[in-house]
Amino acid sequence: MFNKKMIIGVFLLFIMVVSGCGQRNAEPGKKVLILGFDGMDLERTKVMMDAGELPNFAKLRDMGGFSPLATTIPPQSPVAWATFSTGLNPGEHNIFDFLRRDPDTYFPALSMADVKEPKRKLGIGRWSIPLSSPEIKNFREGVPFWKVLSDHGIPVSVLRVPVNFPPDECGHQLSGMGTPDMLGTMGTFSFFTNRPVDKTTETGGRIQEVEIRNNTVEAGIEGPNNPYKKGEVKLTVPFKVYMDPASETIELRLQDQSLFLKRGDWSRWVKVRFEFMPMMNATGIVRFYLKEIEPYFELYMSPINIDPKNPALPVSYPSGYSKELAKEGGPFYTQGIAEDTWALNQKRLDDESFLKQSEIVFEETLRNFHHEWRDFHSGLLISYFSSTDPLQHMFYRYTDPECPGYDAEKAKRYGSVIPDTYKKMDRVLGEVLSAMDKDMTLIVVSDHGFAPFRRAVHVNRWLVEKGYMVLKGPSLQESGEFFDNVDWEKTRAYAIGLNGIYLNMAGREKNGIVQQEEADALKAELIRGLEAVVDPDNGKKMVNKVYRGDQAYSGQYAGNAPDLVVGYTRGYRGSWQTALGAAPKVLVEDNLKAWSGDHCIDPALVPGILLSNKKIMNKTNPSLMDIAPTVLNEFHMAPLPAMTGKDVLE
Repeated sequence: MFNKKMIIGVFLLFIMVVSGCGQRNAEPGKKVLILGFDGMDLERTKVMMDAGELPNFAKLRDMGGFSPLATTIPPQSPVAWATFSTGLNPGEHNIFDFLRRDPDTYFPALSMADVKEPKRKLGIGRWSIPLSSPEIKNFREGVPFWKVLSDHGIPVSVLRVPVNFPPDECGHQLSGMGTPDMLGTMGTFSFFTNRPVDKTTETGGRIQEVEIRNNTVEAGIEGPNNPYKKGEVKLTVPFKVYMDPASETIELRLQDQSLFLKRGDWSRWVKVRFEFMPMMNATGIVRFYLKEIEPYFELYMSPINIDPKNPALPVSYPSGYSKELAKEGGPFYTQGIAEDTWALNQKRLDDESFLKQSEIVFEETLRNFHHEWRDFHSGLLISYFSSTDPLQHMFYRYTDPECPGYDAEKAKRYGSVIPDTYKKMDRVLGEVLSAMDKDMTLIVVSDHGFAPFRRAVHVNRWLVEKGYMVLKGPSLQESGEFFDNVDWEKTRAYAIGLNGIYLNMAGREKNGIVQQEEADALKAELIRGLEAVVDPDNGKKMVNKVYRGDQAYSGQYAGNAPDLVVGYTRGYRGSWQTALGAAPKVLVEDNLKAWSGDHCIDPALVPGILLSNKKIMNKTNPSLMDIAPTVLNEFHMAPLPAMTGKDVLE
């Protein structure tokens, strides 16, 4: 969703994952299966169940129970799934947003994981030889409930659950959201074209301009830095494309591989080998999509995924598990956020090609689930399905006539994408229901619901207008990303991330000016102002509720939380510019991107769902914090002391 880089650099070949095995052939016994459908919306699920469009969801509801599932503050996927995993509030697990901010620099960084270069290197001429392994840190604190079960000898398999990179060293695990590509980003695509392109407006991808000579294109895949050379020396793998405009076909030759593509086709997975030095290399995998040959050549390439057959970074536990999955079913997306939403936002993919790519991701996810499901005899199995989230993000505009991007003609083709995706999840559930036995507890969860994203709010602009943020050059009337025009010696508050506002606190921020005794009054003033602000173009209320971080969170990491969390009303969301610290000239504007549905609003407006074949206890008002203690109770184990949730199943 964001593409700010975690520098991987020198460590690609030096990751050592401890090898081990969970019990794959345990005797039949107690089983708990959790299906996680990201972003499955409560109201849409209700309506479709009542209309007979989700028969298996309705069947499970009638077998046991169906309930809203309270999400986190804010309702962002990393925050919510970290709470699901640990049973902790964000003040205990340390994930508060997709982004975190560095109080010394005010810069944003990815919140889920970090990779640091080896501390020890040996310099020999132009070579720099790592003598130690890099440190890969998951910022999610706390103990996930599957680790508790595994420590007590219960088999566990956890597939693609977010905020699980590097994967926990127990059972069988496949890492999910937070897993980088080979460049160390959350997903950087490449686009090769001879069409004139304004690269200054491109986000999320690399544009490589090419020339066509005699129907031939020569280009290169830009890979990671060479970890064995001093400085930033990019590795590039050349390839050639031979075009046949008459048949709208190309032949692509890359290293020792050759593949043919017709216009509108996706390629199979293609291995890319990056040579560091003789006998030293790492491999990634990519897919190509031929968008056009004439009048312009346009070739999309996916982010360079870590090769599951030869992983340069730990994408599974044990390390051989990803190899086992790939050997049986073929390569698969290892990148944490696999659906390339930003390529669609930037129009490098169109609706149809994005749908095809999303289907590839789903089929690979389902294939890996089947691998575990067929041998599931006891213990815990969790399988996370992402499809419901990105497809709602990108196709909400075809279900909402009030959306600025609504197109009535295209809605005839794409208006059914979201309900069709729900039906696809219903079929997955149907497979399980048809094969489950009396010893199994089945739990279905989603981390949040969904809402339209029609208007983008520039929160830092509001802070500037009200005098809480001061610009160094007022004549510019705006500030770009990373607060490039902000006068910190006069600024009292700033917004970064999708929901957070921080006070510029003395003794906490590098250039802080707000004293501790002023903080409470300033927070109250900001809350009153934000909850009263209206859209200047239509008079609608834009903020439903503002939460104080010191009241919403508790625990040892609560000090890392935003001071305020903005809960928008339906139809509004913090802008992409706000997330990266910018303050544009206007307060609010139409959202014209394909990304037209969202959930980063007031959590009370976007609850998730909970279903089970067991009765859900009345008046429990279940929340994501309850899942961990509920599962532990199914195995007759007490929750950890820090888990404040409750068992919600009878």
